[in-house]
Amino acid sequence: MTTFVRTVSDLRARVDKWHRQSHKVALVPTMGYLHNAHIALVEAGKQICSRTVVSIFVNPRQFGPKEDFEKYPRDEQRDLSMLANHQVDLAFVPSLEEMYPLKFSTVVSVPSLTQTLCANTRPSHFSGVATVCAKLFNQCRPDVAVFGEKDYQQLQIIRHLVKDLDIPTEICGVPTVRETDGLAISSRNVYLSKQERARAAQINLILAATATRLTEGHEPAKELTNALSQLNKKVGYTPEYLELCDAETLAPITELNTPARLLTAIIINRTRLIDNWPVMPPTT
Repeated sequence: MTTFVRTVSDLRARVDKWHRQSHKVALVPTMGYLHNAHIALVEAGKQICSRTVVSIFVNPRQFGPKEDFEKYPRDEQRDLSMLANHQVDLAFVPSLEEMYPLKFSTVVSVPSLTQTLCANTRPSHFSGVATVCAKLFNQCRPDVAVFGEKDYQQLQIIRHLVKDLDIPTEICGVPTVRETDGLAISSRNVYLSKQERARAAQINLILAATATRLTEGHEPAKELTNALSQLNKKVGYTPEYLELCDAETLAPITELNTPARLLTAIIINRTRLIDNWPVMPPTT
């Protein structure tokens, strides 16, 4: 199994030693129950840095009061075995008390990127993400931190966070890793029935086809209306949102003049899925 530590002091001692030896350190923050998408982040970190740390912490501050914190899948021994198989140098597996000691009260927020999309239905989620990531960056002091593009709004928030707070950590985004049927890999996919899983696979297909038509020059408003209709029909559930946004600022756009992202969130039964697709402006 991969070596693991549970305290900030032990984590810092290990990383500080690596830095004294001129190693670059990559951090892959996770909530555990690891899968192939997490391993893709690990491998990306290993390509950039000579030492890799994976944190495993189910962060209660990014779950709303009616969300799945208590039932979120957990399997620490399985996770550590997977990390060992992929030659991860260190796992940081802190307790709740280690991350949020008694009387902890600080909250980190990035208002400019948390007024739309997932923030509309999960108003406290991204402050929880920003707070725990700020803590992890200070605890580990990594040279690079690796995040997946599936959580695209989160990725942009973290990029904004490190820039604004002068945190000397490079943020690396890794393209969404998908199942063979195109469904974005997520720990929550285990909640889907076989029929729900088949419907969920349509999300990626509809987004990809819409992105292609947008890049070909079709009118965004009409394409979004058509995609929304297709999602309703083929997935069987109305999306929380379907938006075409500027790739950097996440501001909704009506004309495709700069790189953009097509983003959606859909609750299938009680399982909330998100996905997105890059969209480039038409070539002239």
